[in-house]
Amino acid sequence: MKPRIHPVSRAVVFRDRAADVAFLMRSTADSDRTVRWEDGNTYPLIDVETSSAGHPFHTGTARVPDTAGRVRRFERRYGIRPDGNV
Repeated sequence: MKPRIHPVSRAVVFRDRAADVAFLMRSTADSDRTVRWEDGNTYPLIDVETSSAGHPFHTGTARVPDTAGRVRRFERRYGIRPDGNV
């Protein structure tokens, strides 16, 4: 590998404020804000809008769209069913 062309990877805390959860992981991202972690060390802090702790797909709270309602609305609007019958 060529020297001095790769970004510096360091430990960073990512905090999901909506779910009130923080993750310590390695990243090339940097921040001016810092936080003291559970191990007593200080790490850069980056706030994120959503993470696996609060996202509906990962938490199992995702909603299934109402496809039957869409079909009925389509039939009312156009008077035909999607299979071609009137």
